Amino acid sequence: MKIEQIYTGCLAQGAYYIESNGEVAIIDPLRETQQYVDKAKKENAEIKYIFETHFHADFVSGHVDLAKKTGATIVFGPGAETTYDAYIATDNETFKIGNITIKVLHTPGHTLESSTFLLIDEKGKNHAIFSGDTLFLGDVGRPDLAIKSDLTKEDLAGMLYESLRNKIMPLADDIIVYPAHGAGSACGKSLSKETVGILGDQKKTNYALRADMTKEEFVEEVLDGIPPPPQYFAKNAMMNKSGYDNFETILQKGDTELEPEAFEAIANQEDALVLDVRTEKEFVEAHIPNSIFIGIHGGFAPWVGALITDLKQPILLVAPDGKEKETVTRLSRVGYDNTLGYLKGGINAWKSAGKDIESIESISADEFSNRFKNDSINILDVRKDGEYKSGHLDSDSVQHFALDYINENMNAIDKTKTYHLHCAGGYRSVIAASILKARGFDVIDIAGGFGAIKNTDLPTTVFICPSTL
Repeated sequence: MKIEQIYTGCLAQGAYYIESNGEVAIIDPLRETQQYVDKAKKENAEIKYIFETHFHADFVSGHVDLAKKTGATIVFGPGAETTYDAYIATDNETFKIGNITIKVLHTPGHTLESSTFLLIDEKGKNHAIFSGDTLFLGDVGRPDLAIKSDLTKEDLAGMLYESLRNKIMPLADDIIVYPAHGAGSACGKSLSKETVGILGDQKKTNYALRADMTKEEFVEEVLDGIPPPPQYFAKNAMMNKSGYDNFETILQKGDTELEPEAFEAIANQEDALVLDVRTEKEFVEAHIPNSIFIGIHGGFAPWVGALITDLKQPILLVAPDGKEKETVTRLSRVGYDNTLGYLKGGINAWKSAGKDIESIESISADEFSNRFKNDSINILDVRKDGEYKSGHLDSDSVQHFALDYINENMNAIDKTKTYHLHCAGGYRSVIAASILKARGFDVIDIAGGFGAIKNTDLPTTVFICPSTL
């Protein structure tokens, strides 16, 4: 028996390759599926089943493409409905993969069809659970993502409580836990950085598995502090439910080099968004007018999903040399399948063609400190709410809203003012600056963000936990 976790850091997502006696099961595959086909071929094995723990909201799974390539059967848990061929399992139904068995444990709560897959080894011993978004290390899945359900999040949280106590907690402490996500995923609140654990440890340390916890307490705690889901979540879930275009076709279309003239013409004709994925420093120094920055080196795909509201939006790329195909791939992982090509030669080719370029004023924290003391300036903090509450500039001139909700907060800021923007370190503030600048706002970026500001003598507030007083 072989179990391999294939973890993708930018999505904080774990897919799984399970092999026994020449047969393979894939659990929660990524959009690009050739890697699983190649791995099985190398091992002289055949992919028999594709298990989906639920309709994922934070990424587009590769189950449809992988089934077409291999003839493998897609398996969902009870209650799932799809527009493509899939096998809908019953609770406690078993599937043979070589000499091992996969047992379906229906664990609704995160979503209605959510299921945990129990792996039973060659000796008949319960070995591991692939818990999807039902159980994470340190947390559980958010219960507010059901597709077109009449149930409230409180109803689903109650279901999750029952699922954990009736299906997961009775299992032996030595069972290995393979979750669908780790830290950085928006599918839970406080996921561990670890991506593999032991069930007994979770029973001791995971707040949601407290033995003496009532259902009412669970519902209150699991819902406390959950921000609204990113806007792309429901759209990705529907793609996973209804199907999508072939990934290789999407990649071929997007991985097309364009000379500056052709790039500009397509941008105008197709009303395409120019997405610049270089570093924030490079973007600040020189970029194509009205382009948007989301650097591929950061939390790229989730930020694209949070900020670009139309999955069908035509996109043109300005990317680091050699990163074009990777960028198209990472866009497709969250359902953005309409990339039309990339600028051949990058920004240097654009300059050489005599095209207009723009820049963003970026100042050091020390320069910002001088301006703060000597002038009346407007400051916009785009960190998350928790970051802001834990410490921020102590000034009435500071406005705050999280970058995640910039589209919803355009009416809260004034085009007649100049805004000094900062986040924690500089990545998110340049994203915000690019969006605001493209919409006609006057912006100045503070390099190094709040991390650098804290090293000046400017007044800041620091949250002190009451338990430490």
